[in-house]
Amino acid sequence: MTTISTRPIETAAHDRLYRQLRLQIMHGELAPGRALTLRGLAKQYGLSMTPVREALRRLIAEGALMLSSSGRVTTPELSNERIEELAALRALIEPELASRALPRAHMALIDRLSAINTANAEAVAKHDAVGYIRTNLEFHRTLYLRAQAPAMLAVIETVWLQLGPTMRAVYGEIPRQEPPRHHRLILAALRAGDEPGLRLAVRTDVTQGLRHLAQ
Repeated sequence: MTTISTRPIETAAHDRLYRQLRLQIMHGELAPGRALTLRGLAKQYGLSMTPVREALRRLIAEGALMLSSSGRVTTPELSNERIEELAALRALIEPELASRALPRAHMALIDRLSAINTANAEAVAKHDAVGYIRTNLEFHRTLYLRAQAPAMLAVIETVWLQLGPTMRAVYGEIPRQEPPRHHRLILAALRAGDEPGLRLAVRTDVTQGLRHLAQ
């Protein structure tokens, strides 16, 4: 009698849950310190414990979730020192990614970034904090993909993951009145092929965007 393994099905289920939770955390859909349980997630998504456990394991390894000594799993609650450390990482890595993307920044890419920035402005107008974070990160990620530096991009995505819940909490309390003006400077530098200007615009954008978090 042939036994049919369910491992590929479980793998697909855990990967889907991992990706879904990862985006929710990165975009700030889950508040800081939000507890996640195996039983609760299994019931919510109609899954067995195994794929849920594996998805959480991956997210904990990335720093997207925290595991306490008692086994409690939560979204990150960041100290001011941790926020400043993550902000420093963004200021170091993201200008380098943008610089590497510049030689491949054709007009179609710039048009795409402009469209994302328009969606970002619409989210601001609607006071949609999650939409603001999602389109803001989409703007940066779309540019950085052109850098063809997957290791650096993977590092910066783990930073975004750790910051997501805190960004949502703070931006929800201090709603923006206008989209980040440095996005316009980034677009102008890309059009002009201005590498020093691009580095400065990206560095200023990511550091000023985080200054409220460490208050």
